[in-house]
Amino acid sequence: MIKVLDRENSILNRFIAEMRDQTIQRDAMRFRRNLERVGEVMAYEVSKTLSYKPEKVITPLGESEIELPAQQMVVASILRAGIPMHNGVLNIFDRAESGFVSAYRKYSKSGKFTIDVESVTTPSLEGKILILIDPMLATGASIETAYRALCERGGTPLHTHFMAAISATDGVEYVERHLAIEPITIWTAALDSELTVKSYIVPGIGDTGDLAFGEKL
Repeated sequence: MIKVLDRENSILNRFIAEMRDQTIQRDAMRFRRNLERVGEVMAYEVSKTLSYKPEKVITPLGESEIELPAQQMVVASILRAGIPMHNGVLNIFDRAESGFVSAYRKYSKSGKFTIDVESVTTPSLEGKILILIDPMLATGASIETAYRALCERGGTPLHTHFMAAISATDGVEYVERHLAIEPITIWTAALDSELTVKSYIVPGIGDTGDLAFGEKL
């Protein structure tokens, strides 16, 4: 299942527009904040899909019964680009645990690449809701590799929500093919149709990690 949020107009469109804008995105602090706000909006949307149970709250004047989330959540992101969205999701799911995957593209002389995972840090995922963040879902290889690495270390989540600010149709189709039997929902703010020969999304936003934290060597 895939949810493309800009197919329904909302203030999210403003955040996407500013992240794409080649002038506004030069303001690194604003770029990070827009990614964070995308994470907040997506977390709110995911909250509508969770299971809830009634709980009593004692007020100064009596009792109130309210439905609250029944499942434990783990928010995981691919470093370093995933950090701003990760923070945004934690602003909403403030009781969630966190995991992190350090992974990168390793290019060969031919220009092709593989995804190398350097480290994985995660709490137990057994029976929990996993949110896995990769701001740019381009080919789909990074998020699949990160997902499998997290499950190998932490166990099997009840359901996983992939979150991306921008996705490419090729990446979404890759995930649908390679993780077809897994209980996964893909959430993306926008869906773009093209990839460059180096597998960058077009029109996309550029290199998310560099825009948020400075150019890497």
